[in-house]
Amino acid sequence: MKPFLLLATRAEDEAADGEYAAFLEGAELDTSDLVRVRLEAGPLPEIRLDDFSGVIVGGSPFNASDDDAVKSDVQRRVEGELAALLDRVIEHDYPFLGACYGIGLLGTHLGGVVDRTYTEPIGPVRVRLTTGGAADPLFVGMDPEFDAFVGHKEACSVLPSGAVLLASSATCPVQAFRVGENVYATQFHPELTVDGILTRIRVYRGYGYFAEDEMDALVASVRAARVTQPARLLRAFVARYAADADGKPRRPEVMPPR
Repeated sequence: MKPFLLLATRAEDEAADGEYAAFLEGAELDTSDLVRVRLEAGPLPEIRLDDFSGVIVGGSPFNASDDDAVKSDVQRRVEGELAALLDRVIEHDYPFLGACYGIGLLGTHLGGVVDRTYTEPIGPVRVRLTTGGAADPLFVGMDPEFDAFVGHKEACSVLPSGAVLLASSATCPVQAFRVGENVYATQFHPELTVDGILTRIRVYRGYGYFAEDEMDALVASVRAARVTQPARLLRAFVARYAADADGKPRRPEVMPPR
């Protein structure tokens, strides 16, 4: 099949490699099926969308809503490159999944409001599907409520015009939305397992996501969490959009039970 493309922006090797491994495991792909480009390391190469089955944007220490004056040169370059790519994705309603930083980029790009109204500390939250989410091809078969890992300083507080709200939580009204038929974004991390989030807690200690004296309690809450549903979203994305070499997609309506 044509590979999927993961666009990453984490400068810390341990976090970047852990994210890649998490997407591989969660989506049940091997390295030949998920091509990674680390945008923080250099300019985005020319991307021919026809060469891929879909595009995934992972999380980041960047915040899309920060004032441009405080963004680094790297962040401004990355966001300019991704904005140009999103123009093409939206124009062609091309398969796209943006997680955490990805929802901020997509929401901002489409004219929604992304700000610090609904920040959530690192840890598990209970996510609830909306009526639209329960009927969506990527969420069909998932529990109407499930736990997922989050940790973000910004969130989408006003949906872009025309977006379909798919999931919410008590502390963050926009946990997932869809634009068109094939462009998705989630605030929660569908790829994260307990081990994965513990790595990020360690790597991003001191980045302002939590106070030093909260770390032990945070680790304990994460270790006690049972997060099993979100990776189904990744597998559904792959199953729906994986394209053969001739470009013909395979699109089952419902993921098989696991």
